[in-house]
Amino acid sequence: MHQFSDAKAVVRAFAPDEPVILNRPHAAARAARFFTEKFPGTSMYAVKANPSPDLIQILWDNGVTHYDVASIGEVRLVRGLLPDATLCFMHPVKTPRAIKDAYFDHGVKTFSLDTVEELEKIVAATTDEHGNAASDLNLLVRLRVSSEHSQLSLASKFGVDLADAAPLLQATRQYCDALGICFHVGSQAMTPFAYVQALERVRAAIAEAAVTVDIIDVGGGFPSVYPDLEPPALEDFFAMIHRHFEALPISYSAELWAEPGRALCAEYSSIIVRVEKRRDNELYINDGSYGALFDAAHVDWRFPVRALEDDLIKPLSEFAFYGPTCDDADYMKGPFMLPEDIQAGDYIEIGMLGAYGAAMKTDFNGFGAVEAAMVTDEPMASLYRGDRPDPRASDNVVSLR
Repeated sequence: MHQFSDAKAVVRAFAPDEPVILNRPHAAARAARFFTEKFPGTSMYAVKANPSPDLIQILWDNGVTHYDVASIGEVRLVRGLLPDATLCFMHPVKTPRAIKDAYFDHGVKTFSLDTVEELEKIVAATTDEHGNAASDLNLLVRLRVSSEHSQLSLASKFGVDLADAAPLLQATRQYCDALGICFHVGSQAMTPFAYVQALERVRAAIAEAAVTVDIIDVGGGFPSVYPDLEPPALEDFFAMIHRHFEALPISYSAELWAEPGRALCAEYSSIIVRVEKRRDNELYINDGSYGALFDAAHVDWRFPVRALEDDLIKPLSEFAFYGPTCDDADYMKGPFMLPEDIQAGDYIEIGMLGAYGAAMKTDFNGFGAVEAAMVTDEPMASLYRGDRPDPRASDNVVSLR
């Protein structure tokens, strides 16, 4: 992979016809060190956010030893790259074959669940040919919690309701070496209070079930920085989580886990696109909703943008994007702020695409070809450089730093 100083250097060198993904290994390494050094527990990378082998290796090299895998494909990917990594199969609905292969072939001991049926499935799939049930399982019951403080909800599909949690916790306790409770507050949580609410629900579940809990996994949701989405410092999230974890009625040796995805990889990548046509304030670009910009189209995510031409002199104006396919749904309303005089043939860098950008890309309609390069400049925004203003967590949460 070629290395350049920044996006403009790539454009000058190639004037590329296809989109170019720009990777910043130093940004991912910095995020990994931040979490491994400052989060008061175990940080396991949520592979679904970006399954790039290069990224996974960077995270490992900078202290991330645990990986949240959600499919047997991700199990095989990470195990093939990192023979010594700890893999946790955190999808609450798995096939029996996936569980069996993960446990017997890849050494996976940790599984999540949210129903008795899934518990029975895990127990059966990890029982050996002689009828001996596994005695070394870590089983985490996923509790449904609110996503009201997050930009993308994850409250509907998975999780046992609090009213039904006690019997499931009691049943699960009978089949595991370590019992855990996990949850997910939703993607891009904008206040630490999201975790406070969830941990209070965990407290209620433990009290009702009267079981010994060995692991509390606060899931993902840790935010990154985007236009109009300026979260509090991550240290405030960590401090609030630790305070409420310490107050739970759990085993004296209980472990605290988290599953950061976006926060570890968002700053890793950006993309260079070219304007192929302008129609008023709509720009037709060569990547879109079926490419790395899925979130910009389907959940109206606003990514930071900057024009890469030196001769654009007019003030910034609001633009929408159309992607390259023939589909009207290949549309990103933004608004994306770019110089008023931008035209066809000009290049744009779209930032903070390390999370879910590469993972969601398809070849629909014959588009999808993309180049890749490494750049050494800084991402457009960062939680880890130490140069951000210190926004308050919310009206309900006082900054702890």
